[in-house]
Amino acid sequence: MPAAAPPAAPIAENAARVRDRIAAAADRAGRDAADVTLVAVTKTRSLDTVRAAVAAGLTDLGENRVGELVEKSDAVPGEAEGGAVRWHLIGSLQRNKARDAAARADLFHALDSVRLADALERRAEQAGRVLPVLVQVNVSDEEAKGGVEPDAAHDLLAYAAEQDHLRPVGLMGMAAIAEDDRDLDRIVRPAFRRLRDLFEAYAPAGGAGPLSVLSMGMSGDFEVAVEEGATHVRVGTALFGPR
Repeated sequence: MPAAAPPAAPIAENAARVRDRIAAAADRAGRDAADVTLVAVTKTRSLDTVRAAVAAGLTDLGENRVGELVEKSDAVPGEAEGGAVRWHLIGSLQRNKARDAAARADLFHALDSVRLADALERRAEQAGRVLPVLVQVNVSDEEAKGGVEPDAAHDLLAYAAEQDHLRPVGLMGMAAIAEDDRDLDRIVRPAFRRLRDLFEAYAPAGGAGPLSVLSMGMSGDFEVAVEEGATHVRVGTALFGPR
């Protein structure tokens, strides 16, 4: 069952704390915190929680599953449907669910194969839109994390750029879970730095534009991600509490 909805005021307070931490991390890295988008991950949360999050000023919302994205974007439409929020589909996607992803997601974070790119291209064409996508890269060397190997990331970006209804705008990745602060520097930071290096090294060909989105960092490591160049951090627990 979806978690009960907390009122908007505590969510707003949590969001302010998270934004303060983002700002401090950005300052340490000599960055502007305004360049970092906070994506509120609402997976498994109720529609009331989504509405409370929007009331608290959170307008970038993330879902892992297409079914939840459809249900919640029916109630709170995203930009793709003329709404005022942006829905991010951040989880892995089966090709047979590409239709709803292509129609509903304002940004898809987990492109991980040519076959999925082909399915999304067909469905985006049917939906009459161009779907912004991120290539997911496995920078943690964990099979469960998904994504393409780092040395395949640029080829998949280039393939997506050749499609008429896909617009590759960046990369997404996840680090291994840090057990303590030492792991943040020993395990997490090198993974994020590896993804940033791929992001910065990509040279678009033809009519493809430069990359603009580097999606990395979750509740346990988003400050390191900001220090390493993240433009989007995906935060759930720090905003809404444990599931």
